[in-house]
Amino acid sequence: MPPLTMTFLIDEQHDGKLLRQFLQENHISRTALTDIKFHGGALLVNGQPVTVRHVLRAGERLSVVFPPERTSDWMEPEAMPLDIVYEDDYVLVVNKPPGLATIPSRHHPGGTLANGILHYYRQQQLESTVHVVTRLDRDTSGLVLVAKHRHVHHLLSALQQKGQVTRTYEAICHGVIIEEEGTIDAPIGRRSDSIIAREVREDGKRAVTHFRVLRRLFGYTHVALRLETGRTHQIRVHMAYLGHPLAGDELYGGSREMIGRQALHSRALSFVHPLEGKLYTFAAPLPDDLVRLIKGAGG
Repeated sequence: MPPLTMTFLIDEQHDGKLLRQFLQENHISRTALTDIKFHGGALLVNGQPVTVRHVLRAGERLSVVFPPERTSDWMEPEAMPLDIVYEDDYVLVVNKPPGLATIPSRHHPGGTLANGILHYYRQQQLESTVHVVTRLDRDTSGLVLVAKHRHVHHLLSALQQKGQVTRTYEAICHGVIIEEEGTIDAPIGRRSDSIIAREVREDGKRAVTHFRVLRRLFGYTHVALRLETGRTHQIRVHMAYLGHPLAGDELYGGSREMIGRQALHSRALSFVHPLEGKLYTFAAPLPDDLVRLIKGAGG
């Protein structure tokens, strides 16, 4: 596949502006410019190479060509089935099954969604590494947004900070929630006796979760959840704090009597496309184990 190229037609508003300033205004970072300069990218005006000191003129066509990316030496491509919900030249949306880690670690470098995506990239002859925008826990299923290029990841991360990348989750919680909907605004920090577990604590970072009851079952509640912030284990911690831990979530007080993992699914994903400016929305049906849990609880 050809390298990522962004093209701009310079209008009267930007006539006389330094290229450096124009690139900053279009969220092309200094790090990206360094990569372009030293690793095989290019800045072209009407097809001719220029530097960031070039003075733009109305009617010029600017092309920003990003260099190919190298993958981490310790991450290997692995063939695995991928449930690709959407793909274009810039992003990938994948429906991740439960039990599959999203990204590798140095101690567990294989068997993750990222390894599978890297293999897919090799098949497509895409010279890039895997940039996960919306990571999920190993046992959480559902939609994952991936950027195909470092710069696209940078743009999506900025949009995420502005609330223009949103996810809706569905979960099955222990107990019957009386309220139809509500908001949990409680700071989350690392639990002092664990490197993994989190808890609500005064010195934690602000965390806000909105929930809405979808149906009440025998001893369980099926809820939809939307995150305003993105703390580690946020939904799991907040629902346990509310007194309704997720079914199967033993780390936070849930029981595995009905399901062998936390009953949490990233059901819907919406984002403003960083290059097109268009709003995209995708949904993934509940996986079989959550459907069985709902039926087993009288749903």
